[in-house]
Amino acid sequence: MRSTVITGQGRATSARQKGKALKPAIKVGAVLATLALVATGCGNKAQPPGEGSDYPKGPVTVNVPSEPGSGWDTTARALVEALQKEEIVSTPLPVQNKPGGTGCTWMTSMMQQEKGKDDQIAITSLASQTMKARGLCEFGPEDTTLIATMYVEDFMVVTPDKGDIKSVEDLVKALKKDPQKVTVAASGDDTLPFALFAKEAGVDPADINFVNYEGGGEQTTAMLNGDAKVAIAGLSEFRSVLESGDIKPLVTFAKEPLQAPYDSVPTAADAGYDVTLGNWRGVYGPAEMPQEAVDYWAKTLEEVSETKTWKDTLEKNQWAPEFLTGDEAKKYAEETAATVEEGVKETDLGNSK
Repeated sequence: MRSTVITGQGRATSARQKGKALKPAIKVGAVLATLALVATGCGNKAQPPGEGSDYPKGPVTVNVPSEPGSGWDTTARALVEALQKEEIVSTPLPVQNKPGGTGCTWMTSMMQQEKGKDDQIAITSLASQTMKARGLCEFGPEDTTLIATMYVEDFMVVTPDKGDIKSVEDLVKALKKDPQKVTVAASGDDTLPFALFAKEAGVDPADINFVNYEGGGEQTTAMLNGDAKVAIAGLSEFRSVLESGDIKPLVTFAKEPLQAPYDSVPTAADAGYDVTLGNWRGVYGPAEMPQEAVDYWAKTLEEVSETKTWKDTLEKNQWAPEFLTGDEAKKYAEETAATVEEGVKETDLGNSK
């Protein structure tokens, strides 16, 4: 087993090849920002359900712990579409939005009220790990029945096209002049990369005027209504509005430039602020989910991850594939949770925020 640094672009670089050992302590910079994850070489393919299994016997609800338009929502609907288009699952898969507490409300329900059930799955991500690290939620993905990680997405800072912030340099100047006047629409995990960026720019993260929203849809509305100067989320959460021209990108936290049409958007590192961070998303089930259901969904998600429909979705949204199940997914979540916790401590993002 060797340590690997995985960035939001899905590129992996061996720490040993770089001549460096990965440190458990987090630092502002490229090592801090990329999530230090351990990838095993043993392979961990999902095991199929037992012989004669008739699971699932009825509809399985795919839960989105946020409002429509969020990255969680986009993921759930794209996943269901791929499963149905590729005829991998024939049972109904209704998608239900269960907003509240930036994912915490529904995750708590999955750990308590839905405990032991086999007809509920949900989407999760780095956001829930940040919520737990900040003391805002009792549970994180690492505590659930994590079925699979699916992909990694890069964060992007955007602003209204007609706003007074035209570039990353304008953003830094405004933050230094009066950070309270730069209202930042964020959702859970979004606060961490922006706080790291602020610290790199010489601005105290505690002074940043974060306003919490449930997802990209609400964040976009806040900007267009003048309630926020900028917003930060995954690229896919802003893609349709970016294409309309109503908002424009300022900076990404990708390790390398994004693909067209966003290849001209500067990375924070290229702009002189050494922060790189990606947001993983995956699927989990209730606490004590029956093993038959866990095995079924792990194998099913593995199958859909290899289809043309899903691969086209990844390419369209600039999502980097990161499919893991079983022990590998559990290890991934545990390592990212530890990294996020260190990042929250580094930027003083506690439950007082």
